[in-house]
Amino acid sequence: MKNILIVTGGSGGHVVPSTSFYEHLKNKFSVNIVSDLRGSKFINSKKYKYELIDVPNLFLKTYLLPINIFKYFLNIFQSISFIKKNKTNIVISTGGYMTFPFCLAAFILKKKIFLFEPNSVLGRSNRFALKFSTKIICHYENIKNFPAKYNFKKVVVEPILKKEIYNLKKNLISQKKEIKKILIIGGSQGASFFDKNITELMVVISKKQKLDIIQQISNKNNLSSIKNKYDKSNINYKFIEFTNNSNEIYNGIDLAITRGGASTLSELSFLNIPFVSIPLPSAKDDHQFYNSEYYYKKNCCWLIDQNQFKIDKLSKMISEIFNNYENYNEKIKNLEKITKKNTWNNINNKIIEIIDEN
Repeated sequence: MKNILIVTGGSGGHVVPSTSFYEHLKNKFSVNIVSDLRGSKFINSKKYKYELIDVPNLFLKTYLLPINIFKYFLNIFQSISFIKKNKTNIVISTGGYMTFPFCLAAFILKKKIFLFEPNSVLGRSNRFALKFSTKIICHYENIKNFPAKYNFKKVVVEPILKKEIYNLKKNLISQKKEIKKILIIGGSQGASFFDKNITELMVVISKKQKLDIIQQISNKNNLSSIKNKYDKSNINYKFIEFTNNSNEIYNGIDLAITRGGASTLSELSFLNIPFVSIPLPSAKDDHQFYNSEYYYKKNCCWLIDQNQFKIDKLSKMISEIFNNYENYNEKIKNLEKITKKNTWNNINNKIIEIIDEN
């Protein structure tokens, strides 16, 4: 039996897919997960066993660079020791700076390395590790910043989702509903912009439309203020934190307002939930914009530039979405088209095939 190590950490966008890989591989292989401290909060410790090896961000605080370089080299030796101790045959990296020491250790020990890139832009860590990787598993055929000479390493699969997502009821062609249910989710890195501006947007919309809102709150200090605004506007609401158990929040959602994280967009798309995407402007290489643009070009969503955000303009747009069922239902039909081949068994067979043939 092959021993597989899944290396992850950092944001939920890296960690959520790692647990999905685990579910796909656990019945055929011996699988372990390693995460850094930041990423561990997205792993259900009751469901998944994982090791904790923290890796410093070399350039986060320049005055700590000498110390962090020393720690980074120490991480490489720790990674080599871990791989030897666990007799690891294959390392799967879900990207991010914290995975690089393990990728380098696997290369030194001549182990197979599989990279995972869920975004439409190649991540920087994956760009470095691509040179000595075996394969890179992707969701997009045309990935920005991808070196053409390594195209032979690319394996394109349908979005890899949590198993629980496949058990949820998909959104159907909509009929008029008196109360619209809206999901507001800023992703694992939070969105203080959403706390302020999207809350105000909901208040404005509620003057003409009854709303039921599920909203991720970025800063708990804003909780009381948002609650008061919704109470005064007679808006039904539920506040949530970002979690790997996102399958619990999708039931009955009519429209989502979100960032451009690959995992969230994949889940919304699979469940046929039309969404308004407002990508994080500071995202590295603008990957959230390009993730969203993929769906926008297929007429599956609405795409908004945060720098041009205006409450009155967006409130009119969302009112139009709710009133123009032809446009809304067209989005649902287009989502159905691009996700119809995505089944748990199809993805499971594909991933095992990729691992076994190398």
